[in-house]
Amino acid sequence: MDHLKSLIREVPDFPKPGINFFDITTLLKDAGGLKAVIDGLAGHYAGKGIQTVAGIEARGFIFAPAVAHVLGAGFVPIRKPKKLPAETERVEYALEYGTDVVEIHRDAVEPGQKVLIVDDVLATGGTASAAARLVEKLGGKVAGLGFVIELDFLHGSDKLAGRDVYSLIHY
Repeated sequence: MDHLKSLIREVPDFPKPGINFFDITTLLKDAGGLKAVIDGLAGHYAGKGIQTVAGIEARGFIFAPAVAHVLGAGFVPIRKPKKLPAETERVEYALEYGTDVVEIHRDAVEPGQKVLIVDDVLATGGTASAAARLVEKLGGKVAGLGFVIELDFLHGSDKLAGRDVYSLIHY
């Protein structure tokens, strides 16, 4: 998947000085690159009985429905607070300076259902870990967590130890 790195634009000092932002919009506009991402994520989880793919807001929404389609699974969103219209479950998680919250509809996942969680980037692992806890709170089984990019130097996969974590691109 190293060829996909050439399709990702690196933007220095965004959103603030010292941050190197990996912009996936240049990957998304490339038909072959987009197909490789969807096929790569779906391929890793094919045959594992995935019933639902949960996408984390916002860029996980780009990839998760397509991966769900390839796997023959449904899609559910994991969103920021007060974005879902029906009853929700929520998990609060720590950030470097403060906390954040993610929510899912209470009826999004059935007990025992195998769920794949998909997002664009695995950084510190806080959001992904919270998403996994949300699925489990509903009785679902987290079958894996798939990412387009993993920022290895932030050690986010440490927060997901013991889980099937798969990332296509590593920085």
